[in-house]
Amino acid sequence: MSLSAPVATAVRGTGFRLGLVAARFNPALVDGLLARVLARLRSAGVREADLAVVRVPGSHEVPWAAQRLAVTGRRDCVIGLGVLIAGDTNHHELVADSVSHALQRVSLATGVPVINGVMAVGTPAQARARCLGRINRGAEFAAAALEMAALKRTLS
Repeated sequence: MSLSAPVATAVRGTGFRLGLVAARFNPALVDGLLARVLARLRSAGVREADLAVVRVPGSHEVPWAAQRLAVTGRRDCVIGLGVLIAGDTNHHELVADSVSHALQRVSLATGVPVINGVMAVGTPAQARARCLGRINRGAEFAAAALEMAALKRTLS
């Protein structure tokens, strides 16, 4: 990711209905990421009743569940979360590429913004820094979701 990310636009989340799909693979990391997303959404005023959290086995299953949430027409934005860590093969890159393309297709086909919070990292330390440590990707994903939910309503 770029080191010069945009400054998040302050968006009140009151009234927004958001879906979150989180992989169960790498549970400590994804749970930490999910907790950070939820904390940011709640601090922006998103009500608990307006949040739908779905868990799936792994990152590859995230797009299917994201699509199911999006097609209902009841969500202003959907966030997909997962953590893919490099191993001895490039499997994590293949899954990340597939998931990224699938989430984009879900967004374009349904008209519901989908935030790709499935991260592919090189090491467990990089994953911990982004999910549990000094780099708060969860808050960034939540801020992007709020901004896109507001834009969806503006452009609809």
